[in-house]
Amino acid sequence: MGKPHLLILGGTGDARQLAERLSARDDLRITLSLAGRTKMPLPQAVRTRVGGFGGVDGLAEYVRADHVDLLVDATHPFAARISANVFVVAQATDTPLIVLDRPAWEKAESYQWIEVDDVAAAAMALGDEPRTVFLTIGRQELAPFADHPQHRYVVRSVDPAAVTLPNSTVILDRGPFDAEAEEALMRKHGVEIVVSKNSGGNATYGKILAARRLHLPVIMVKRPRPSGAQTVGSIAAVEDWIDAHVAAFTERGA
Repeated sequence: MGKPHLLILGGTGDARQLAERLSARDDLRITLSLAGRTKMPLPQAVRTRVGGFGGVDGLAEYVRADHVDLLVDATHPFAARISANVFVVAQATDTPLIVLDRPAWEKAESYQWIEVDDVAAAAMALGDEPRTVFLTIGRQELAPFADHPQHRYVVRSVDPAAVTLPNSTVILDRGPFDAEAEEALMRKHGVEIVVSKNSGGNATYGKILAARRLHLPVIMVKRPRPSGAQTVGSIAAVEDWIDAHVAAFTERGA
């Protein structure tokens, strides 16, 4: 009897940690898939493939051809298109799917949050008065801010962006970032407002704590609508789900 094949759609620290925790198991064949958006991804503990699948059809073909038995969507909370595709493929191929979606950050009374629906709305919310803006939204969606050149931008991402904003300082760095370091960075660059996606988790929450300490407003981009798949908020819950399906797989003698 062959081992069930688990495909993890990754690209997050959570996916990497999940792969590490599963790597010692001898009852699974594991593949971690990375989209390839980061030029130099961190080493992974399991077999890894890099690059897209080519949409729904390409992913469905891979699931069938490589005999994928279980799907874990551990992509970024804002990777809405990928999550939607995985959900469609899971239904089309009758492959069990679980989504690992870390809980979103919640606004406390002392936080100065301005919630917006998307990045374009975040750019508009900066207003007309020139400000020093700390952009921590990654490198993929900077274009809307180019239409607001009155601001000075401090842009942080893992890799260089294709779009270069006028009057900007680029910081290439990879988290996690603690609150003390974030506060020092904001003071150094004279940051007046922070733009962030509500990614959740601890790795980048330091900037939110630092903004609160400095009494700075945060423009927070809301998460996209979930795909509709079963969702859990912890790696341990994903492991429980995997255990149940592996046990069922064994009982069937597949």
